[in-house]
Amino acid sequence: MAVRVPVIALTGYLGAGKTTVLNHLLRAPGARLGVVVNDFGAINVDAALVSGQVDEPASIAGGCLCCLPDTDGLDVALAKLSQPKLRLDAVIVEASGVADPPALARLIRFSGVPRVRPGGLVDVVDAAAYFDTVDPGTGLPPARFASATLVVINKTDRLPPEHRADILGRITDRVRESNPQVHVVETTHGRLDPALVLDTANPHDPIDELPLAAAAREAGEAGDGEGHAHDHDGEAHPRADAVTVLATGPVDPGRLVDLIERPPPGVYRLKGTVTVDTGRGLRPHVVNLVGGQIHIAARPSIPKPGIPKPGIPKPGIPEPSSTSPGSSSTRPGFAADGGDGLVAIGLRLDLAGVQARLEAAVAPCTARPTADDVRRLARYRRLSV
Repeated sequence: MAVRVPVIALTGYLGAGKTTVLNHLLRAPGARLGVVVNDFGAINVDAALVSGQVDEPASIAGGCLCCLPDTDGLDVALAKLSQPKLRLDAVIVEASGVADPPALARLIRFSGVPRVRPGGLVDVVDAAAYFDTVDPGTGLPPARFASATLVVINKTDRLPPEHRADILGRITDRVRESNPQVHVVETTHGRLDPALVLDTANPHDPIDELPLAAAAREAGEAGDGEGHAHDHDGEAHPRADAVTVLATGPVDPGRLVDLIERPPPGVYRLKGTVTVDTGRGLRPHVVNLVGGQIHIAARPSIPKPGIPKPGIPKPGIPEPSSTSPGSSSTRPGFAADGGDGLVAIGLRLDLAGVQARLEAAVAPCTARPTADDVRRLARYRRLSV
């Protein structure tokens, strides 16, 4: 089974800053991204990031770009961009300002392209114009947020300082009236931390969806220790936290499903590879959680050419700070069994609490799993097909 490429939907009203967010993501070092854009003539993707004909895949910051006049050809574009030879980390679909987020989410969820999976829906809103464009603030909240996994409240710097906290609180409350589980992040100038929504592939990793070390490094290395990083102008913006826990043996399906159904507070993404005791044998799985979207599939068993043998550190990736079995860290590492483990990524995480939850989920299975727990895991596998 081939690794599936996550497809991230990027939505927002005209002027909210979604193209600025897109350009910021495209500049992520090492990221190999495909982009599907409609309304090309009406948006401003930086010229330095786009080249070639827009009606065919074009070279763009190490990835590809397709520009479509509407969403009718979305599957065609996704089929092109999910070709294994491109080795993309993710595909971002930037919708037009009038696009309906729930409709786009359904298109991606039920895509007929076998090599892709949903990677979340990021909806961008303008903090200063929110109550004029998105939501009058009375009656039912906008239905658009029901399908979102992450809402980016952009342009917070345009709010009057004396009213900023109150306005942001009101916006967040309205968003969560529509979707209590959605994650909300505040930004200026579209500076969304790429580590929160996407990964960069490691060319030596047989599972491009799971660069355990890279994910931890990207989300945890930079920053000032207070959950913020700084751009060249010195302005702080939220930076993702990451917690990595390595597995030392087969895990219990019930504990794994408990974790993905009820992740720790603040965790936006949870990903990893684990070997699960099904009661009838051991089966390796790839696990991905984005917001409330769960994807579980069998782990591909055939490594790519040139992959180091298990137990040999991958070039450029340091060993864990602790080499004892079951070691866990917010720093990069490489498990002796080839890399089984979980990574939790989010904002303002209780690192110790998240680590404890992950360790409990990947603790070696000591008893035969129950039939109910095996069925719970199997259900998510069926829904992920």
